[in-house]
Amino acid sequence: MTPASKPELPQHIAIVMDGNNRWAKAKDLPVRSGHRFGAEAAREIINSCLARDIKYLTLFAFSSENWLRPRQEVQGLMALFLTVLKRKEINQIHKRNVRLQFIGNRSSFAQKLQNNMREVEELTRNNTGMTVIVAADYGGRWDIANAVTGIVEKVTSGELSASAIDVDLVNQYISTSDYPDPDLCIRTGGEHRISNFLLWQFAYTELYFTDCYWPDFDDAQFQLALDDFARRQRRYGSHDDQGYKE
Repeated sequence: MTPASKPELPQHIAIVMDGNNRWAKAKDLPVRSGHRFGAEAAREIINSCLARDIKYLTLFAFSSENWLRPRQEVQGLMALFLTVLKRKEINQIHKRNVRLQFIGNRSSFAQKLQNNMREVEELTRNNTGMTVIVAADYGGRWDIANAVTGIVEKVTSGELSASAIDVDLVNQYISTSDYPDPDLCIRTGGEHRISNFLLWQFAYTELYFTDCYWPDFDDAQFQLALDDFARRQRRYGSHDDQGYKE
């Protein structure tokens, strides 16, 4: 990369927003404060993506396994969702031409929250500036199993032949089928795993791990991740001399 050239930017970034609880404990604050400041960090990163013309951002907000957390914490997370989905908050996103989509098994959420999700998706559905995908009650294994179920139903009904099943077909039934696979996954909080997040989609995604807790993950931390990504050589299974390079 020459000094005059621009660093390569990912088109789609996925983030495991980890460390809210540990951030709060380190500051002797209640758990709900960690989630509240985590929501502020999410807003900042959305703005960071907008400023850099990054088209897709997927945020792992609530995993299928999060239901196993203490009841009080789950209730706090649900309350935070409702706060973030208030009309004032969403109108600010809408005015910036951002489309908001939810993926996951939303049927487990309270009806009020499900209604808010649908209203937000409908309000922003024609926005073209950027798409923010929120994974809520989401699991990568659930996503793949859900895709298989959809395909089996089509085969059973005779609408689809089993011989037609291939990678491209399965991809059509995955929850993010309308979007490109993530180029970069960022995980905050110091853990080095993807925790059942976008398992199908991460086939060739670059992974970036940081010890920074999510509430402290700001634009400067985000730029560090982008700088690291720009130094990667993405070969997609090829050798260096096959043309895949920075």
